[in-house]
Amino acid sequence: MKLSKRLETVASMVTKGNRAADVGCDHGFVPIFLVESGISPLAVAADVRPGPLSRAKEHIKEHRLEEKIQTRLSDGLANIKPGEADSLIMSGIGGILMMRLLQDEEHTAKSFKELILSPQSELFDVRRYLVSNGYLIEYEHMLCDEGKYYFIFHVLVKKDEREWSEEEYRYGKDICKDDMKTFLAYLEKEERQYEQILEKMKQAPENDRAAQRIAQLHQDITCLKKRRQLVYDCGCFA
Repeated sequence: MKLSKRLETVASMVTKGNRAADVGCDHGFVPIFLVESGISPLAVAADVRPGPLSRAKEHIKEHRLEEKIQTRLSDGLANIKPGEADSLIMSGIGGILMMRLLQDEEHTAKSFKELILSPQSELFDVRRYLVSNGYLIEYEHMLCDEGKYYFIFHVLVKKDEREWSEEEYRYGKDICKDDMKTFLAYLEKEERQYEQILEKMKQAPENDRAAQRIAQLHQDITCLKKRRQLVYDCGCFA
C-alpha cells in the first residue's frame, strides 16, 4: 500500500506493536498500511460517512485483511470501546471538530496509549485544548505535501507540566529537528502573507475595527519573526 507523504508520516508515528484505531479513516489506507507493514497486528477503521466506509471495506477486502481490520460506522469515538486499540489516529479533520470528538468521548480518548493527531485548522486552539485537558504533545512532525503544510502531533495521555507561550501554542513547542527546513519555509510563507494583508489594511478606510486588525497583524508578524529567529538559533542550518 503506497501512501501520500502526509499519511506515511502519520503511520510512521504509530508505535510498533500497537493496535490502531483510525477515526475518520476515509478510504482505509492507513490501517491497511499499518497491518501490511507489520506495525499494527490489528486495526479499526472508523468513519461517520457510509460512502467512504464502504470504500474502505472494499479496499480491506482487496488486501484480504478482513480478519485483521474491522470497519466501524462511528461519529468520532462513539462506537470505539475503551481498551480496544492502543493508538488513536485522527488526520484530515478540522481542529474544532477534532476537539469536539475528543471531548464527547473523553473517557475513550484517554484510554489510548498514544494519539496521532493532524488537525487541518485551528492548530492554536487544538494545542491549547490538549495542554489544558491532561494531554502531553510529546513532539510534532511538520511537512509539506503537494504544496500544503501539515503539522502532526504525537500525544500522550499525561499532564504537561511545562509552560507554554502564546507563540508556542501558535507554532508548536517541539518540532522535530529534521523538519526544521520545512518549518522555516512555512514561517516565511506565513510572514509574507501577513505582510501582504497588512499593506492592504493600511490602504483601507480608517476605523476602530481596521485599527484593531492592523495592531493584531503587527503582533502576528512579530511573533513569526521571533519564531523564525529561534529556528535559526537552534543551529539546524550550520
